[in-house]
Amino acid sequence: MPTLRQLEYLVTIADTQSFVEAARITNVSQPTLSQQVRALEDRLGVRLLDRGTAGAVLTPVGRSIVVTARRMLSDARDIIGLASSSANSLTGTLKLGTTPTLGPYLLSPIIAELHRIAPGLRLHVREGIPDDQALELARGNIDVVLGPMPIAGEGLTIEPLFREPLLLVAARDHTLASGKEIAPEALAGCPLLTLDLRHHFARQAAEIADTYAMKIAPDYSGTSLDSLHQMVASGLGLSVLPSLYLRSDVGGSVGLVKLNVRGWRRHRSIAMAWRRHSPMDVAFRLIAEHVQNCARQILDPIASS
Repeated sequence: MPTLRQLEYLVTIADTQSFVEAARITNVSQPTLSQQVRALEDRLGVRLLDRGTAGAVLTPVGRSIVVTARRMLSDARDIIGLASSSANSLTGTLKLGTTPTLGPYLLSPIIAELHRIAPGLRLHVREGIPDDQALELARGNIDVVLGPMPIAGEGLTIEPLFREPLLLVAARDHTLASGKEIAPEALAGCPLLTLDLRHHFARQAAEIADTYAMKIAPDYSGTSLDSLHQMVASGLGLSVLPSLYLRSDVGGSVGLVKLNVRGWRRHRSIAMAWRRHSPMDVAFRLIAEHVQNCARQILDPIASS
């Protein structure tokens, strides 16, 4: 029978298309990695990889086997997690993926409270691009993802949590920052600063720009919400920022004015996702409920009291 370690080598080669990079990631020498993959091919009686100067490319049967191998490796990780803790209790170490447009401004108070009520729980937080994190979740490299919808991927449980308002902001000395209600047509032609298009947040900003005839500023793409904050405050243009960011101690609204646009009703939907049929399903739902309650208290403390 193939070993899980051999399957891990094969899957890592499939992801990197490089024996050198796969050996580095799996922390073995390249000869050892090559030998184990050869042994796997001999045991199965098929060639799994085409090896060449351009790298390692899966054969058709290799691609099919990698799909099953990913599932086997994911199940093995879940078994280890289940063995180290009860499925109904918040204990053990979980790898939580989130986006930099959400995690830094929501997780700090949530993690502190989770640690208070579940001191045996350890969260390993990894920030990244939403689409990349959904892929890592499906591959079993992340246990659970907290991020904006849509979260795409086969075999995932998606648990919608809350809707976060998105607000249009400007520098305090901007011509539109009068405190009065702004007609939507007054936004036409205004430059809108946003992140690069790998972020769901940037795609949503692009839709808003199109609706209000604003212009995305291509030369001033931000690398984070903080960089957008700073560029807006310096007068480079307008931007859309999430409410959790503007309310947080980490982010905030220093130097910014929230514009009161007539009829403005913009939000993003936040959800948690994990692999369907995970033995940690109950624990993930408990965490999701806690995140949902904390976010609602931050966004609407009066209604939550």
